[in-house]
Amino acid sequence: MKKIIEIVTSPEIASTEASLQEYVSKNFGFSQEEIKGIQIIKKSLDARRKPIKVNLQVAVFLNQNPDENSFELNLQNVSNAKEIGIVGAGPAGLFAAIKLIELGLKPIIFERGKPVKERRRDLANITKHNTVNPDSNYCFGEGGAGTYSDGKLYTRSSKRGDVKRILEILVKYGAHQAILYEAHPHIGTNKLPAIIEAIREQIIACGGVFHFNARVDDFKIENNQIKGIFVQNAFFHFDKLILATGHSARDIYELLQRKQILLEAKPFALGVRVEHPQALIDQIQYKCGTDRGIYLPAASYSLVQQVNNRGVFSFCMCPGGIIAPAMTAPGEIVVNGWSPSKRNNPYANSGMVVSVQPEDYAQYAKQGALAGLAFQSQVEKDCFDKGNQSLQAPAQKLTDFVTKRSSSYLPKNSYLPGTISRNLHEILPPFIANALKEAFVLFGKKMHGYLSEEAILLATESRTSSPVRIPRNKDTFEHPQIKGLFPCAEGAGYAGGIVSAAMDGENCASACK
Repeated sequence: MKKIIEIVTSPEIASTEASLQEYVSKNFGFSQEEIKGIQIIKKSLDARRKPIKVNLQVAVFLNQNPDENSFELNLQNVSNAKEIGIVGAGPAGLFAAIKLIELGLKPIIFERGKPVKERRRDLANITKHNTVNPDSNYCFGEGGAGTYSDGKLYTRSSKRGDVKRILEILVKYGAHQAILYEAHPHIGTNKLPAIIEAIREQIIACGGVFHFNARVDDFKIENNQIKGIFVQNAFFHFDKLILATGHSARDIYELLQRKQILLEAKPFALGVRVEHPQALIDQIQYKCGTDRGIYLPAASYSLVQQVNNRGVFSFCMCPGGIIAPAMTAPGEIVVNGWSPSKRNNPYANSGMVVSVQPEDYAQYAKQGALAGLAFQSQVEKDCFDKGNQSLQAPAQKLTDFVTKRSSSYLPKNSYLPGTISRNLHEILPPFIANALKEAFVLFGKKMHGYLSEEAILLATESRTSSPVRIPRNKDTFEHPQIKGLFPCAEGAGYAGGIVSAAMDGENCASACK
C-alpha cells in the first residue's frame, strides 16, 4: 500500500531517508518493518520563524517496494525522415530536437559556438587573458546561456507546457531526482555540461545532426516562405526552421531587420549585480550566528519594490555563487551569476535590475524595433569605456552607492577579471541609478543587515531578457509574415529561463509536424 502524508519537521530529520523513515514510524503509527521506502513528492523550506522547518509531502510504501520511475521518451530512428532546421543549441533547441524525434522528424541543429566542454577554454580565456570570443562565451555555445549560468529550473510558466516532463527528461540524462520535488530546483553549473552532452548524444543516436561553429549568416526566403539558411556561404535547405538563438544574438535581430522581417521592441530590465558574503545572507534569512550548520542550504532571497511606478527586483539570485563575465563581444561589460550544485562558495550574488520601457530610450527611436537593443548596448559600452577599458567591472560599495560617494576601497568579491572603483551614478542612466538607490534603502529595511559595508555592486547586469520580440502567431507559432519560420524561446521574447525555454522549444517542434 502507498500512503501520501504531509510532514512538517526539522532540516536534520529531512536530510536523510533513514531519519525520515524513523520519524514517520514514530509519528504515524507504522512499524519500521512495514515501511519499505519513502519517496519525497514535494519539499520546501520555511525559514519565516524559528525553529526553521521543512514542509514535505511524501509517499510511504507499506509492505510493497517503492514505485520505479516509469518515465520514457518515445524516441524513433529519424535518420531518413523529413529534416527540420534548428538554429541554436540551448535548452529550446535541444528540447525541440528531442520532441521532433518523438514526432518522427529529423532535427538538424546549427550552433554558432562550440560543444559544451570546449566552451570552457573560451570562458577561461575571458578571465585569464581578457579575451572574448564572440561565438563562444557564457552566452553562446552548446547548452546556451543557462549551462554556465547556474542551472535554475524554477518557472511560473506552467500553462505553457508540461514542467514535470522537462524535469523528467533532465533526470533521465543525469540530473538529480531532487529537481522533481524541490520548490526551487537547481542543477548547478558544474553538473549541467554532462547532462547537455548526454542529450546531444541521444539526439545523434536517433539520427539528428549537429553543426558546431556554424553561425547563420543569412536566410533564404521566397514568396514569404522560409527556404533555408546560409552558414559561412554554405546553403542548407529547410521549409521549416526553429529560430532558438537566445537573448544575446544581436546579429540575428539585425539580419532580420535588414531583410525587413517584422520585429517588435519589448520591455526588459537593466541594473547591477550585488554581492554579499554568504554568511551574512544566512544570518539575515535564518536568524542564525556565523554558521548556519550542515542541514540548511545556503540562504537565498527574492526582493521586489516599486519606485516611482517602476519595478526594481532581484534576478537570478545565486547563493554560494560566483559573478561571471557574460559579455559577448569586446568593448562591453556584462555581468551575470552562477552557482555550483553544492552552492558552497563564500559569496551570494544577485542581479538587481530596473524595468525599462520603450519611452526610456526614445533617443534611439530611429533604430526602430532595435531601439532597446541600442540602449542596452550603449550602457554596456559605457561600463567598459568609463571603467578601465578592460574586462574589470566598474564597482562600488553598496553603502557608498546609496549615498552617491565614490568608494575608497572595494570589498573582496568573486568576479575574477577584477573590479575598479567607480561611482556608478556617473555611468548608469540616471533613471536606473536613482531607482536602484531608493530600492536598496527599502531593501535594507526589509532585510536588516542587507545594506552592508561588505556588499559590492558591479555594473552592468543587462542581459536579463531580450529587448526585442520576434512576433509569431499564438496558435501556429509561425512568424506572421514568414511561413515556416518559428521564433522560439528567450531570443524571440517568449521564455525566461531553462524550463520555459525548453517548453517553448517543444511547442515549436510540435507546430512543425
